[in-house]
Amino acid sequence: MQNQQSKVHHVGEWASLRNTSPEIAEAIFEVAKYDEKLAEKIWEDGNDEVLTLAFEKTDKDSLFWGEQTIERKNV
Repeated sequence: MQNQQSKVHHVGEWASLRNTSPEIAEAIFEVAKYDEKLAEKIWEDGNDEVLTLAFEKTDKDSLFWGEQTIERKNV
């Protein structure tokens, strides 16, 4: 069982490999309940719930999801 610190490190590394904002990666894993296969599917398919949750974690006006930049005003 992973502890919280190793989960955070893993999510950060996962985000970096996918050129995705850490806030979006954290939200993806929360929605996926830390199931990596489901997280990968959410990352590939997109998910509005993830975007809402990600912007709740930050005061940034834009986040990136792979090649796409997501603006807070559009969520």
